[in-house]
Amino acid sequence: MIDCEQMVYVILALVSAMLFGLASPVAKPLLGSIGPLQLAGLFYLGAAIGVAPLLVKTKGNKNAGADAGNLTPSNIKRLAIALMSGGIAAPVCLLFGLKAASASSVSMWLSLEAIFTSLLASLLFREHLGRLGWIAVMGATFAAILLSVGEGVSGIAAGSFVAAACFFWALDNNVTALIDGISPARITLLKGIVAGTINFCVGFLIQPQTISISLIAAGLLVGAICYGLSLTLYIMAAQGMGAARSQILFATSPFWGVVFSGLILHETLSLVQLSAGIVLAGALTALLRDAHSHDHSHEHMAHTHMHRHDDGHHNHTHEGQPASLTHTHWHEHEPMSHAHPHWPDLHHRHDH
Repeated sequence: MIDCEQMVYVILALVSAMLFGLASPVAKPLLGSIGPLQLAGLFYLGAAIGVAPLLVKTKGNKNAGADAGNLTPSNIKRLAIALMSGGIAAPVCLLFGLKAASASSVSMWLSLEAIFTSLLASLLFREHLGRLGWIAVMGATFAAILLSVGEGVSGIAAGSFVAAACFFWALDNNVTALIDGISPARITLLKGIVAGTINFCVGFLIQPQTISISLIAAGLLVGAICYGLSLTLYIMAAQGMGAARSQILFATSPFWGVVFSGLILHETLSLVQLSAGIVLAGALTALLRDAHSHDHSHEHMAHTHMHRHDDGHHNHTHEGQPASLTHTHWHEHEPMSHAHPHWPDLHHRHDH
């Protein structure tokens, strides 16, 4: 079973999914006055605005300079791939998919993101998924398909575009999980600016419209909470447990959307949705039990990420702070070899 440190990342991923799931019922009333792409643009720009205070707050920290000044060429490359794939390519592909079919009819194709994320994580990014992990992937995918029962099946063209979008988001998930030279808040800021500007501009070119100040403010507020905070927490979780596991936990966002739709929009919970929730609960149980232990070695490394000092990997000390305190700053690791149960976090991307 998972330990206390791993549970922190599980909670971060679930809260991230909950906040993202809240976006749909909150955004539904806004869609009557704002086009989908313009609204998506406002959400992403709101995400950038929402995390900006976090960066201002840490500006005076003695370790803050490492956030931007300790970038390696590999981390810059990963960030560029994440911005191009998740911020530009994926939304454009999804747009073409939605143009070829209704939004509800392509919903089942979005479950491919979890599969693609897991496949890329296993084949290209040195993440280990055991038998229970793959059972969790298939269970989460089946639960998402159950949610779309009765919505119809999209055509080949629409499905191909949405599948391409899921692939680009899967690539984004994996490379973002490896970025350890930039804080999650700064990654969210950059993604929000890029994705927000592109979505809003493309939407305006397709369907020019005048948007009131109050609607713009509402869109930015939803974006700050449901996108900015959600994405920041997701990145923290992905760095701590790997892209595949964090994505499976994030797959609970549609179920949170169903719950909030009932609370906010008074929509009823169907038997199919309840069944899908039970399947997903079983998948998450399998996921949390999927860990392994073996002898492995750590090379010298220096990076920035959330950590504790009682996990066997972070041996530096802070005067007056308990070892169990979870915090984030730039730090270095000396080489070591040991064995313990682990997930594919930033310290455990070794071969098997």
